[in-house]
Amino acid sequence: MIAFNPSQPVMTLPEVNQQLTQIEQPDIVLFDSKSLASLGPVAEAVNRGESVSTEAAGRKIWVGGVFSLGSSLFKRGHIVTSDINYLRMFGQDSANNIQAGILTLNPDADAKQVIQQLQSILPTDVKVLNRQEFIALENNYWSKQPAGVIFNFGTVMGFVVGVIIVYQVLYSDVNDHLPEYATLKAIGYSDLQLLGVVFQEAMILAVFGFLPGFGCSVALYGLLGNLTRIAVIMRPDVALQVFVLTVVMCLVSAAIAVRKLQSADPADVF
Repeated sequence: MIAFNPSQPVMTLPEVNQQLTQIEQPDIVLFDSKSLASLGPVAEAVNRGESVSTEAAGRKIWVGGVFSLGSSLFKRGHIVTSDINYLRMFGQDSANNIQAGILTLNPDADAKQVIQQLQSILPTDVKVLNRQEFIALENNYWSKQPAGVIFNFGTVMGFVVGVIIVYQVLYSDVNDHLPEYATLKAIGYSDLQLLGVVFQEAMILAVFGFLPGFGCSVALYGLLGNLTRIAVIMRPDVALQVFVLTVVMCLVSAAIAVRKLQSADPADVF
C-alpha cells in the first residue's frame, strides 16, 4: 500500500495523479491493474464499470480506479490511497510506522547542503538520502533477501560455468592449431604475443556470444513480463555489466588455455 497526501502527490504516474480526487474520498483506493492474477479480476471489473469492494485491515474499502505499476518478486501488487484513508484502516498509531518522507527542493537549492543540514538535526535512526542513494539502499536490502541471494548465487555459478565452457572451446582450438602456434613461436613470437592472439579469439567469442544472448534475454523479458505481470526490464547498466562480465570470463578462459602454448616446444611439435 502506498499512501500520501493527495494535495502533495509524490508519484510520477499520470494515471494516479489524474485520480487524486478519488482517493480523497473516504475508504477509496486505486488498484494496480498489473497485480498478480491471484488477487482477482479487480481491474477488469472496474473497467466494466462494476463496483468493487473488499476489506483491508478489517475495514471495508472500495476500488475507485486503476493504474499500471506492476508486481515484483516480493510484492503481488499495489494499491494507492490517501494518508487519511491509511489512518482510517490501520489506526492513528500507524502514523508512527511511516517509512519514507519525500521533500521537494527549490530549483536553486543545494541538495548536498540540505542533506547535511537535515541529517544534523534529525535523529540518528532517520536517514536523509537523495534519489540515487535511496534506490541503492533498496537494491542492497532486497539483494540480501533469500530470492536475492539465489539470484546472486546463480550469477556466480553462471560465470564459473561460462569460464569452463569457453576454456574448453579455446583449449580445443589451441590444441587443433598447435603446429601453427609452434611455427609462430619458432620464428620469434613470445608467449605474451601468443597470449594476445588467443585473447583476440576470446574477445570475438565474447562479442558474438553476447549479441544473440542479449537479443534472447530481451525477448524472454517481454514474455515473462506478460506472463507474470512483473515489470521485467532490460536496463542498459545491467546489459553493460553482463557484457563486461562476459569479456572478463572469456579473457580468464583464454589465460588458462594459453598455458598449453607456454609449455609447447616447437621441436617436439614438428
